[in-house]
Amino acid sequence: MSKPITKLPYFLGAESEAKEAYRTIIDQTVEAITSSVTDTGAYKGAGVDELQSLMGQTTILPQAGTGWDAVLEEVKKTILPNFLRTWSTNYMAHLHSPALLESIASELILSTFNQSMDSWDQSPIATEVEVAVVNELCKLYNFGTDSDGVFTSGGSQSNLSALTLARDWYCNTVLGHDVKKKGLPSCYQRLRIYTSEVSHFSMEKSAHLLGLGYDAVRKVPVDALCRMDMHALKTMLSDDLKEGLLPFCIVATIGTTDYGSIDPVAQLRALCDAYNLYLHADAAYGSGVQLSQTYQSRLGNLGLCDSITVDFHKMFLLPISCGALLIKDKSQFDVFTLHADYLNREEDEEDGYTNLVGKSLQTTRRFDALKVWMAFQCRGKDGFASIIDTCIGNAAYLAQAILSDNQFELAIAPELSSVVFRLSGSCEKNKQVRRELLHHHQVVIGQTVYQGRTYLKFTLLNPLVTHQHLDELLSLIKKLGSQVQ
Repeated sequence: MSKPITKLPYFLGAESEAKEAYRTIIDQTVEAITSSVTDTGAYKGAGVDELQSLMGQTTILPQAGTGWDAVLEEVKKTILPNFLRTWSTNYMAHLHSPALLESIASELILSTFNQSMDSWDQSPIATEVEVAVVNELCKLYNFGTDSDGVFTSGGSQSNLSALTLARDWYCNTVLGHDVKKKGLPSCYQRLRIYTSEVSHFSMEKSAHLLGLGYDAVRKVPVDALCRMDMHALKTMLSDDLKEGLLPFCIVATIGTTDYGSIDPVAQLRALCDAYNLYLHADAAYGSGVQLSQTYQSRLGNLGLCDSITVDFHKMFLLPISCGALLIKDKSQFDVFTLHADYLNREEDEEDGYTNLVGKSLQTTRRFDALKVWMAFQCRGKDGFASIIDTCIGNAAYLAQAILSDNQFELAIAPELSSVVFRLSGSCEKNKQVRRELLHHHQVVIGQTVYQGRTYLKFTLLNPLVTHQHLDELLSLIKKLGSQVQ
């Protein structure tokens, strides 16, 4: 058993006392975490009032610090018992995955060394690792030698970055206007983005931040499988052009948040070529399927896109946050480049030093590429393919089980690993069942709206889920539903 730490050093260093304190803190934390895991449930069930009461009893910033040992005891009492257990096979509410063990080890490494990914002299080996991982990703998604990419905090930041590139590309090449220097053109209120009506809400948020507003986002109707309706899109483009509007970008969703539906990339590329539009793929959900030989064809050829959002904290099972934006034409990153004498000096870059700040919306940025570097080498293509095949196979099994039971209704056949369904009956019944599972059965599932009615959702990102477990959960849902008045 570790000795109590009487005086906590500030940092890890070369001194034996600092090393011992570091080792002790990590060992004690690991012991506290593992001791807190006593069952297979996803959540102990505490409600909002109970958790807010716990926080009300804590002095967040005392006059004098209580020391490490007291803080750890408070964490063991207040925090650890009330965490959501993302590794539980009872957790399937959102695109929120468990974290592979090797990626947790990488989090310890990158947090300990605390590199900042803006300039080479703040992150020497980290910069080179990110460059190497980005190059590998560009090959994986069929981008050519002129491509590039950058790590981001996740899908929303990747999509915002991509739409910024798309806007500036259109303004420069079509309108002859430099947004970077002069701001938005006078016709900015006529610029339009086209995306599925069930696409991620970061499209509207990005349009707001880009000064275009929500009205710039044209939400395209979807077909019976919740994919963008190509006929409706063509009609909208034609009508908008007649109205004097300026279409500049189409966003293909490669795995919608609720349904996992996939927009047809090849058809969208042809349309973009015909209308001189930028094509972005929001593949935050579906990007991991590129590693599956069994299901990769469902994505289409993402190399046809001008940019791709990739998220590693979804189907790749890496810790939050970890995303990337890949672009086919690396020169477009000039949009984000601005040199500062204190950071990314031009003479350094001329001598071969890579300063990644020139590709990112962020300045200070975490070394998230290490998680991908370690996990890719640890698991390999076959390991990730097995994970993804299992999860998509589980979704297909669950959908079939739902279809064969007249007490359930299935929204659509899943393309990825999300299954949206409901108990036959009232919307209120389905809402109550989800709450009952959350607070009294340690089961956390999702809820959404499909065709105006409340539906339940299983987002299957855990390869340890079995068919038997899915059958048991369906039985439990039916039992709880029968008890709702």
